[in-house]
Amino acid sequence: MNDKKSAEIIRKLALEYPDAKPALQFENNFQLLIAVMLSAQCTDERVNKVTSELFKTYDTPEKFLTLSVDELGQKIYSCGLYRSKAEHILSTCRDLVDKYDGQVPQTLEELRTLAGVGRKTANVVYSVGCGGDAIAVDTHVFRVSNRIGLAKANNVLATEEQLMKRIKKSEWSKAHHYLIYHGRRVCKAQKPACATCALCELCEYKEKNL
Repeated sequence: MNDKKSAEIIRKLALEYPDAKPALQFENNFQLLIAVMLSAQCTDERVNKVTSELFKTYDTPEKFLTLSVDELGQKIYSCGLYRSKAEHILSTCRDLVDKYDGQVPQTLEELRTLAGVGRKTANVVYSVGCGGDAIAVDTHVFRVSNRIGLAKANNVLATEEQLMKRIKKSEWSKAHHYLIYHGRRVCKAQKPACATCALCELCEYKEKNL
């Protein structure tokens, strides 16, 4: 896909989803960080229900570190993968306390060094919380971008790298949300609504399935 076509896709998505924004609820970058970590293979709605109670008592890395893995796991059980998420969250909180005085770092490089924090999580916190330019590739972004032709990759990292080349840097963070919205509302995993899709004329998936 050429740059002109890629730019037109982003333009159309921007018109379709002008108010696209994160669905996770948070009040600061620490809450955002924890919420994103909990969101792996879990709906944002479920995460919001869990964090609305969790953050009432545990709103700093220091407070999280008063919990054991099992104790935290019980509190986040309904988010799925609760033990591994509890381990990762506590590892991250330990790094925040030991290396950053309990504060969430503001650079992408530092965020990616936190124990327990993956590339996608770091990119989300950097773009949403710190106002930086980054593309976070979750399941929706991966599926939609490769389906319509913005990327042609079989893994998350390659998809991210290709999107960064085909989308203007100033639009990276917004494009991430556009693609998520489109994946949830139109370009669904099992049955994409091609007949009502604003990208119909530009989409390579539609071309292959005519």
